[in-house]
Amino acid sequence: MFHLRQDGRLTNVELAKRVGLTPPPCLRRVKRLEEAGVIAGYRAVINPEAMGRGLEVLIDVEIYAQDRKSFEEFEDTVASYDEVVEFRRMYGRPDYFIRVAVADHAAYEAFLTGKLSCLPAVLRLESHLTMKKIKTNR
Repeated sequence: MFHLRQDGRLTNVELAKRVGLTPPPCLRRVKRLEEAGVIAGYRAVINPEAMGRGLEVLIDVEIYAQDRKSFEEFEDTVASYDEVVEFRRMYGRPDYFIRVAVADHAAYEAFLTGKLSCLPAVLRLESHLTMKKIKTNR
């Protein structure tokens, strides 16, 4: 698992070498992991700066809404925003955690004031800017 998590494009032959197996049993194990849902997919890791999204902001959101319809409308709207790269409903406070990636501070201000803060369900927003990334899931 470690080797595939580090490089999902490894060939079966290279993966087999790294884990000390011959290719056929290695391939069978990988297929079983995929079928069992342990390996849920493969993806490319995109460099945000190269895509013009070098500023990442974490946002805590508390909302007024307590009914299912309001929650669902809020979630559908926020999930549709291109700037949103991660969106979670939390237990306790805050109600939601949002990670956005934008070009710069002006783009973040436009997102915050033009999209997020004007949603009717929003009670409170708290933005967090990253000083330094220590570990990422790559």
